[in-house]
Amino acid sequence: MKTKSLIAIPAIAATVILSGCTGGSNAHYIQTGGQESVVTVGQINIQDFISAANAATGDLLASGVLSRVPNPPAVLAMSRIVNNTSQQIDTDLLTKKIRVALLQSGKAVTTTTFGLGGAEDPLAQSIQQQPSRPPDFTLSGKIIETSVNAGNTKQSTFTFQLSLTDQRGLAVWESDKDITKQGSRSSVGF
Repeated sequence: MKTKSLIAIPAIAATVILSGCTGGSNAHYIQTGGQESVVTVGQINIQDFISAANAATGDLLASGVLSRVPNPPAVLAMSRIVNNTSQQIDTDLLTKKIRVALLQSGKAVTTTTFGLGGAEDPLAQSIQQQPSRPPDFTLSGKIIETSVNAGNTKQSTFTFQLSLTDQRGLAVWESDKDITKQGSRSSVGF
């Protein structure tokens, strides 16, 4: 009888530990970039990418520069977006949102068979018999991080700089969007 009790104790303990690890989770869906999204001071969050992309796209469309091409819609090629922050990020989180919005606007299309570092879509490039029309514009940019501390307060500013360059090599539109976040050291996990 004692042997059965001794064997049962570790089994019960393991069950309690495992259920405590998984059963106490309150995971749930939230709106991406919404009010419930986690905000961190020292990192770029999804809502930062959404905000920067929306601001840049709105400003670019309002500028009217995309409508000045001889054969609309404008053809856009993606160039380099330099990451000058302390974290490793995928700049497609910014550029894809801009591309989708521009495509949906009808003002621009994006080439996926031509770009810095090669084609985004090598299969489409290999199928293409004749080179498509050269891009009217290229989009390039930089993401910069500036951080400061004062007492228990940390502040980070992420600057999203974008430039649209025409076929002559002239910048015909530029955007500079700052996103600043601030929090106390204890609340941001130092």
